Amino acid sequence: MHKKNATLFLTANAIIAALYAALTIALAPISYGPLQFRVSEVLTALPFLMPGSVLGITLGCVLANLYTGSVLDIVFGSLATLLAGLATAWFGKKGNTVRNRLPGCFMPVIFNAVIVGAVLTWGYQIQEFASPLASYGFNALTVGVGEIGVLYLIGYPLLTYLPKLRFFREFSARFNA
Repeated sequence: MHKKNATLFLTANAIIAALYAALTIALAPISYGPLQFRVSEVLTALPFLMPGSVLGITLGCVLANLYTGSVLDIVFGSLATLLAGLATAWFGKKGNTVRNRLPGCFMPVIFNAVIVGAVLTWGYQIQEFASPLASYGFNALTVGVGEIGVLYLIGYPLLTYLPKLRFFREFSARFNA
C-alpha cells in the first residue's frame, strides 16, 4: 500500500469511526437498550462496497459503547459489529447485485440480534418473561427489528445509490486499492 493510499485508508476509517460514534451518542435515547433504532448501524452496510471500512465501523462501535461504560457492550457489541462487517464485506466481494445486497444487509441484523440480545438478557438482566430463553428471544427480536429498519430502509438504498455517484466510485476505488 502506497503512503498516499495508507493515509486515505486511515483517514477515511477515522471519519467513519467518528461518524458512527457521534450518531450513536447524539441519538442515545434510541441507540441503546432493548428497543433500539441505532441509526449509525447504517454504516455497517459500507463494507459491502468498501471492505476496509470494517475497521472504521468497529472502532466507531467501540467508541459509542464506551459511552455506556459497560465492558459487555464494549467487547460483545463491538464484536457483533466486527463480525457483521466481515460477513457484509464477503457478500460485497461477490458483486453488487440484489442477490448479494439482500443477505449483505442482513448480516448486521443477525449478528446484533444474537449477540446484543444475549448481552441484554444475561449481561443486563433484562428479562421480560419468566423464562430466560423467552426473554432472550424477545430481546434478540427487538434488536433485530431495529436493525432491519435501519439496514433495509436506509442501508439497502445506499448500497444501490452510492455506486451510481461518480465521486463515490472514484473514492471507493482509491480506498479499496
